[in-house]
Amino acid sequence: MPAGSSKKREQQYEHIKEGAKERGTSEGRAEEIAARTVNKERARSGEAKQASKTSLRDPKSASQRGGERSHKGPQSPTKDQLYEEAKKKNLGGRSHMNKEELRKALGR
Repeated sequence: MPAGSSKKREQQYEHIKEGAKERGTSEGRAEEIAARTVNKERARSGEAKQASKTSLRDPKSASQRGGERSHKGPQSPTKDQLYEEAKKKNLGGRSHMNKEELRKALGR
């Protein structure tokens, strides 16, 4: 935590860190997640001296988002996976297609 941070932010940091560790995140990664989240909240509320553009423009705070962007849902197939599927279906021109084109050609 940055020097001079409030008791509330210190508690928030510990809460986020412990939650991440309970979900199986390593100690270092949990600390990083907690620090980034708290620093973003500090920036949004005007407590920090500097703030990134994304911290200020993001319509939802991290706590409001509730893990929306945590990438825990089903992930889309990689370009290589799509290419292999196109190869099995014998789609012509697949070697020149990008990921989006492969997805459309496969009807996904």
